[in-house]
Amino acid sequence: MLRDIRAFFDQRGVLEVETPLLSGACTTDPNLDSFETCYQQQRLFLNTSPEYCMKRLVAAHGDAVYQICKSFRDGELGPAHNPEFTLLEWYRPGYDMFELMDEVEDLMQMFASLYSFEISGVRKISYADAFRSAAGINPHAVSAAECRSCAARHGIEQPVGLDDAVDEWLDWLLTQLVVPSFPSSCLTFLYDYPASQAALSKRYTDSSGVEVAARFELFYGETELGNGFDELLDAVEQRQRFEQENRRRADSAMQAAVIDECLLRALQHGLPACSGVAVGLDRLLMALAEEDSIDQILAFPFARI
Repeated sequence: MLRDIRAFFDQRGVLEVETPLLSGACTTDPNLDSFETCYQQQRLFLNTSPEYCMKRLVAAHGDAVYQICKSFRDGELGPAHNPEFTLLEWYRPGYDMFELMDEVEDLMQMFASLYSFEISGVRKISYADAFRSAAGINPHAVSAAECRSCAARHGIEQPVGLDDAVDEWLDWLLTQLVVPSFPSSCLTFLYDYPASQAALSKRYTDSSGVEVAARFELFYGETELGNGFDELLDAVEQRQRFEQENRRRADSAMQAAVIDECLLRALQHGLPACSGVAVGLDRLLMALAEEDSIDQILAFPFARI
């Protein structure tokens, strides 16, 4: 799999790079926790993805780049999660997210041609259309109460602690109702997430006049394989988002994250218009091997280290 990925990008002139696994900053995402360590009393973190350093390379040199590396997320362990995992991440200057989706599809079709990997179809569907079809609600104009009623109508339990957090409700309905409706063995690209879930992506106004996040996720059946952005270029707005996420972490009694000032300086210097995506290679290998647990495709899963 690794050999074929490298051949795929070599044929397309995308440069393989290597960036540090250790960083003086960590993710501000309230849904993620970074492993922490130190070097001679200096506080350091293991990267949850190589995103920040790769964007710094693109800002400095402007080249299309990819990387295959280990990433680490604290607290993530289960059939589809290992605290240490392998990511394929790449950045394409000059591509919007739809062009990048096409390239991700090309990569998946390569695997279908090389291995006995069934792809029964490819769908590109907006977040709003997926919710209307599966849940009967408009996710861009819904309240927490309406999400709760939707869950009750479909016999979905209400987790403790969601209360009036609309985005958390949408995430719950996505995993419990929307994604299970995706056709098996089909590649589904879900795009145009709510603007409040933009993370490190641009926001834009869609054809219906709604502000959305220019981001997408790739699913194979019900399995999430990748997450992509039409990358935010504005350093001021990115700092505001980092600070907002730290406030959300504080509201949840989580430790404040160390904001990556190097990334913000790179954005201020100038990141060319580009899109980027990360694909979980362990999950992809699970799909290729038709296994239902990440432990079955790792030589040394967490229980054996």
